[in-house]
Amino acid sequence: MLPISDLNPTRRTPYVTYVLIGLNVLVFIYEMMLPLPGLERLVTNWGVVPYLVTNAFNLPVALTFITSMFLHLGFAHIIGNMLYLWIFGDNVEDCMGPVLYTIFYFVSGILAGLAQILVGPDLMIPSVGASGAVAGVLGAYLVMFPEARVHTLLFFGFFVRRASIPAGIVLGGWFILQFFNGVLSLGMMQVGGVAWFAHIGGFLFGLIGGWLCKKSRPHMDYTRWPRYPQRWQE
Repeated sequence: MLPISDLNPTRRTPYVTYVLIGLNVLVFIYEMMLPLPGLERLVTNWGVVPYLVTNAFNLPVALTFITSMFLHLGFAHIIGNMLYLWIFGDNVEDCMGPVLYTIFYFVSGILAGLAQILVGPDLMIPSVGASGAVAGVLGAYLVMFPEARVHTLLFFGFFVRRASIPAGIVLGGWFILQFFNGVLSLGMMQVGGVAWFAHIGGFLFGLIGGWLCKKSRPHMDYTRWPRYPQRWQE
């Protein structure tokens, strides 16, 4: 199940989401220009290394919680993260406003990194990617717009079907997949792989952040908001 767009227009241009996507893409282009030894040094120096956080924490190590969010390992990694941010980030930014959304995004990423460290505090493998922060955006979107329709590609072997599915099902299913993969990964973390618990931690914080945002704006009808003329509807 792969989301490709949603039916949830925004009131204003999501500049922060666009800037985040642009920065991630620019950094990835820079990564692709590096020779392999240079890329390895970049990831090691600017990714989050759990062992350094728990045993040698200092300002440079603290900064890796931010820098790691802009590093990606391969085209599938960055395309997947940026696709989800493109689809769901604009509406969350629209609800929170650019300043709160920016803070929320980075706090989601930081807490996601901490969640991964909790289950592997002595790992020397660096964690990189925007997926923890993006997971926070997904959690907030689920709370804010559970009934929004999401255009999704469904794969049945060699057959692909396009369907419009409620966000609650798409994102709820995404989280269940992360949870079970995270449980299965316990005991195998020394070999690296996907940071499942970063996804889980970011998503759970996103649920809380989305709920608090709704509570602080009770006048908004999130089942129908933003409201647009019929020409915006599908």
